Amino acid sequence: MSDFKDLYKEKLMKRQTENQTVRKIVFIILLLLTITVAAVITGGYFYIKNILEPVDSDSKEKAAVTIPIGSSTSSIGAKLEEEGIIKDGTAFRYYVKYKNESGFQAGDYELSPSMTMDEIIAIMKSGKVMKEAVATISVPEGIWLEDIAARIAKELDLKQEDVIKKLDDEKYMKALVNEYWFLTEDILNEDIRHPLEGYLFPATYDFEEEPSVEVVVKDMLDKTDSVLKKYRSEIEDRDYSIHEMMTLASIIEEEASAKADRTKISKVFYNRLDKNMILQTDPTVVYARGEQSGEITQDDLDAKSPYNTYKQKGLPIGPIANPGESSIIAAIEPADTEALYFYARPSGETLFSETNEEHNKKVAKYKEEWTEYYKKKEKEEKEKEE
Repeated sequence: MSDFKDLYKEKLMKRQTENQTVRKIVFIILLLLTITVAAVITGGYFYIKNILEPVDSDSKEKAAVTIPIGSSTSSIGAKLEEEGIIKDGTAFRYYVKYKNESGFQAGDYELSPSMTMDEIIAIMKSGKVMKEAVATISVPEGIWLEDIAARIAKELDLKQEDVIKKLDDEKYMKALVNEYWFLTEDILNEDIRHPLEGYLFPATYDFEEEPSVEVVVKDMLDKTDSVLKKYRSEIEDRDYSIHEMMTLASIIEEEASAKADRTKISKVFYNRLDKNMILQTDPTVVYARGEQSGEITQDDLDAKSPYNTYKQKGLPIGPIANPGESSIIAAIEPADTEALYFYARPSGETLFSETNEEHNKKVAKYKEEWTEYYKKKEKEEKEKEE
């Protein structure tokens, strides 16, 4: 009898233990399922929230978007995604369906990556299409501030000298230094030819209303800000100031051709700076001379100027042109090369050398090409005058 009771107790305890184990397993499974469902819901929420948010809430850029007659919400979403106005065209279609929105009007719209989905929908439903520009100013990469001033003057029916006077106004420049993080006291140096040289970003600017010079400059500096802020941390991590980086970028812009490796040119300059060598870059001589056309003479090379890198060590006092984004990136992220010299041929090919001897051989071999190039340019200019 005693053995039977002991056996019964043993089976009872075993069954209780098994039940507890089963309950634990069920609890763990339910807990894992709950966590998984919660994670999916939370992840889904944040994913949807993210794709519905503006592409770049700080962006000041605008893009022209054409919505053809009869466009479906799917094609509209795809177009907006293609233009970088929204993150996901499919999400746009489902969001429109969820909000029960309709009545989108065909036309040309001016939209920005900073707009919310609701703002974009409201504009396309209202039919407030983009106005025709009354003024358009195109700034190519690498041109001088005098040239930019001439373009502004022509479009706004002003005199070039009056535009330059405004761009050189000390009080106006100090106000801009206080407004933009990338404009420093360096641009106020009295030896700087034009304070904003190098900082008016090359792009095409459209204005729906007749702008003032100040409005044009603000748009150009805002564009510079939108480009530079993407690399701000990298710029601030380097040993050179933002003014020096823009100065180097402007030299790279003037030295590089469509075929040239800008990052290698950048590294050549860094290598020379590290070795305390003079840069000896011809575009600085041309800028110091103040005349863009004509072959460089020995007098030009010997001229005393804070811009002439044949006479002074280090970078020139400021930018010598307005660089594009590719040259700015090259100044920030140079290639890995030991080259100390480079030689640009009129064909666009750039030849790199590690020694002066190697460099001089290349110069001697191709120097005649430049003589012929300048003769041809001079002939073309005379024919234009005639």
